[in-house]
Amino acid sequence: WITCLRAPQIRTLVDDEALWLGLFDETNLAAITHRNYPGERLIACRNPDLARLRANKREELLVATEKELTKLLRSPDKSKYPLPIRVGRVLDRYKMAKHFTLDFNDKGFAFARDTNAIAAEAALDGIYVIRTSVSQDDLDDAKAVEAYKGLSVVERNFRHLKVIDLALRPIHHYSENRVRAHVFLSMLALYVTWHLREALAPLMFVDREIPERDDPVAPALRSDAAHAKDATKGGPNGEIIHSFATLLAHLGTLTRNTVEFTQGVIIEQLSVPTPLQRQVFELIGSPIPVTIGGK
Repeated sequence: WITCLRAPQIRTLVDDEALWLGLFDETNLAAITHRNYPGERLIACRNPDLARLRANKREELLVATEKELTKLLRSPDKSKYPLPIRVGRVLDRYKMAKHFTLDFNDKGFAFARDTNAIAAEAALDGIYVIRTSVSQDDLDDAKAVEAYKGLSVVERNFRHLKVIDLALRPIHHYSENRVRAHVFLSMLALYVTWHLREALAPLMFVDREIPERDDPVAPALRSDAAHAKDATKGGPNGEIIHSFATLLAHLGTLTRNTVEFTQGVIIEQLSVPTPLQRQVFELIGSPIPVTIGGK
């Protein structure tokens, strides 16, 4: 298995001097150990781009929180709810309670940024620690980082499965068999979707020539061909490039109609497939079905 540590766990590594932040001055990837994880590998990484992103996001949230708290200062009594509750709602909305100090009094309240707390969090910006039981012989440190990053594809697929492509609604189960069945069907749908994406890659914005990276921590790069598709929304021969969702939507226009004549004759009539629909079925290696459950 491969997973990662949460921020409090990383802070423990720093406090116990198992993770020295100065090492990232020389490298952005290092194997470390800690007594809390016997027999497991820890790989510490620092991504400067991620560090800048988190710093900017935190500053945006701090500014937004200060703006809302200032509004409460100017109109402390214009609500039926007590002032501490309204202040708490603002802090909860932006998840910034840990970065502010508050002082309530008879006239209202005062607030200020907790610079020490902000600095402590900022010191860990861009740092993540991979935790794995996989041996060094099976995956070296760099390959382990790449494998962990590959989990983002799984997360993306589940997001598309539940929300975007198949829109599986939340279903609550109360027995083990039903839970197992639901998980099995979800994984089966995910498996089919993965194969469809692989087969239909020539028609989509998928990068089929991903450049190799010397640094596994650095952000993934897209090839020149992929950048050309992004810019022109077309392929090398001028064909229209699609997302997976638009391909499914186009396939949805391939209809089968049941026609009943006055003499009682009933036939099924398939609409004429478009060139794109024919190409899709060619790529997945299947003829266009004429009847439901048939070929």
